[in-house]
Formats: sequence, structure tokens, C-alpha cells
Amino acid sequence: MSTTEAANEEALRRLLAGEPVLVDVIPAAQAIPELSDRMILHAGPPIEWERMCGPLRGAVCGAIVYEGWAGDLAAAEALVEREGVRFAPNHHFGAVGPMTGITTRSQPVLIVENRAHGNRALCTLNEGLGKVMRFGGNDAEVLGRLAWLRDDFGPLLDAALGSCGGIALNPLIARGLAMGDEMHQRNVACTSLLLRMLAPHLARAGNGAALARALEFIAGNDQFFLNVAMAMAKSMLDPAQGIADSTVVTTMARNGTDFGIRVSALGERWFTAPVEMPQGLYFPGYSAADANPDMGDSAILETAGLGAFAMAAAPAVAGFVGAGGFADAVAYSRAMGELAVGRNSRWPIPALEFAGTPTGIDIRRVVDTGIAPAINTGIAHRRAGVGQVGAGVARAPLGCFEQALAAFVDAR
Repeated sequence: MSTTEAANEEALRRLLAGEPVLVDVIPAAQAIPELSDRMILHAGPPIEWERMCGPLRGAVCGAIVYEGWAGDLAAAEALVEREGVRFAPNHHFGAVGPMTGITTRSQPVLIVENRAHGNRALCTLNEGLGKVMRFGGNDAEVLGRLAWLRDDFGPLLDAALGSCGGIALNPLIARGLAMGDEMHQRNVACTSLLLRMLAPHLARAGNGAALARALEFIAGNDQFFLNVAMAMAKSMLDPAQGIADSTVVTTMARNGTDFGIRVSALGERWFTAPVEMPQGLYFPGYSAADANPDMGDSAILETAGLGAFAMAAAPAVAGFVGAGGFADAVAYSRAMGELAVGRNSRWPIPALEFAGTPTGIDIRRVVDTGIAPAINTGIAHRRAGVGQVGAGVARAPLGCFEQALAAFVDAR
């Protein structure tokens, strides 16, 4: 066995050994002290304000108003123009965020602890569907919901998690796959399972109208589990980072302008290329002309073997994202299996004779096959403030993997 094969086996071992547990909901600044100084974290690789897309700019301005750093959106934009705000990727702080991925100091964040390795990862709470900050929304309705998540829902959820001692996520994912989820665009089963587990503890921690609203919020948001799954995937992948000679991808992320990957042996270095447009279906009244290029840290799910890599488990999602029917869903998972170092036997897919999800993207296999990793994704309007306009499948640009492989060869 070559040194690279051995290194990749070690990366896969660390990934598969993960024991992720949802343990806390706390203010982001408590988990990331650097956020106390007018810093905003965003999805994808590093990017400066001048190159940010419309939805990301809109979310940034909304976050500034939410934090009280400016009184309105115009003043928020002026503050950024004066360089009064610092930006950094979520991934630089053990965090992830869907779509625009905005994380600021007072937002409540989900904490997932990987008890096999002792590391933690975090993600903001899912805001719900429609016009939300992750899709560039920034009006009073969006900010009011974020305030409720901060002041009421987050503390209640934290108390419930404290009461139950945390929720192990590996078995929850396995059940979700058996019930038709792939954990990126379809989270109906896992959201329902999570609510069933949390409900008694929420009832003990809250009462009256506050409890009713919390239960209604989770029950009415089929994507609530998405953010939990993202933090879980991040917690599992981080221990596979920094293994000499390993060509396993540990990060895939996009910010609406650039797509970036990081590779185990190459540390924190980003390899980027222009992000591509998703191909999919649009909500009534919208078309591809309205769409923003792909964005979000949620590709961490595909990096961990879920999402498009597990599409065979969720044929219903293939139709939702415009990827075809059952046979097409199975074909996606089989094709993604050609890029993977191994499979996760803890997450079996019934339609693949209970084979585990393809896990551990190898940059060499991507370049050799010419198969770009597929990513199930939501589609944001290219203008700030509009929100989601569709859903589809995006492809990671091959240029990222070609650059990474060239760097890997040069470093040996």
C-alpha cells in the first residue's frame, strides 16, 4: 500500500469513527470569542466586500442592523464601505452556515461534539423557509425572527438539550436515510425524529405560548435538521484534516462568487475556482435569469457522504431539485461512489442493497474520472432581500481539484 493510500485509509478511519452528539445551543460569541469585535463570518472561502454577490451583501447588511451596529440597511452598507466590519469564513472557526452562512456574535448556534475525537463544530439555527437571511433576506420580518431565535427559542432548545443529555446523531441519520432523507435538500424525516426526541424535554423546559410557538416552528420547518446535520458533518471531517500524504477532501464550500476546497494533507489552504450555476427547478414566477450562482457551506454534507452522495436514499428529492426520478437518484449515488475512498456502513442506503454512503472524496479520483462532485442545493435570487427562488443540483468546478492535486504533487 502506498503512503497516500495508507494516509487516505487513516483519514477515512477518523471520519467514520466520529461520534457526533448535539449538546448545546449558545451565543456564537461564547463559542467564538473573536466575534465580539464587529466580525461577521460567511459561507465559502475568503472574500472581500467588493466581490460579494447580492444575497451575501444583503445578509451582511441585515446582520449589521440585527447586531445594532447600524440603524438601517443604508447605514449598514456605509459602515462596511468605511471598513468598519471584518469578514472571515465560518470554516476558519470550526463553524458552518447554509447559503450566505452569516454568523454574528449574538446569534444562537448549535454545538455538535464529536465524542470520539473531542472536537466541536457549530452552526446557526435554521430560520425556516421563505424569505430568510441565509437567502439574503434582511427586512423587519427576517430580523424579528432572528431576535426570537436569540431571545426565546435558542435558550429553550438549549435547556431541552441539557435535560436530555444531548442527542446522538449517527443513529438519527441512519433512520433518516431509511425514511427518505438525504440530509441536504430533504430533512423531513430527521426533523420529525428530532422533534419527537426533543418534545418531552421542551415541554419540561417551557410552557404556554412560548412552548407552543417553539413546537410549531420546528414542526412547520422541514429543513430544521439541515443545520444540525451541517454541524455534525463538520465535526466529523475536522479530525481528518492535516494528515500527511492524504488526498481526501475535508472542506467544500461556496460564497456565491468562488467555490473552494481544502484537502487533508494541504492543511488550511484553499483551492478556488469560479462557482457554477445550479441546474434545477424554479418556483412559480422565477427562472434561471433570477438565480444567483451557488453558495453556502452546506456542501460539507456531500463532503461527509450525504446530500447528492446519498441521493439514492431520497428519490423524492431528485424530482424536487430537477434531477429526474428513482433511477437517476441511484445513478447519482453510484457516480459519486467512484470518487470516494470508502463507504460509511453506519449510514446504509436501502436502494443500494444497504451499502453505506460513499464517503471521503479523493482529489485524484475526481481528476482521473473527470466527474465533478454533485451538490444538492437551494437557489437564491441574485438580488438581496428576495430569498429562495428554487432548488437544484450544482457541480463543484473541476479546477479546484486540479489545482489541489498539482499542489499535492509539488509538495511531495
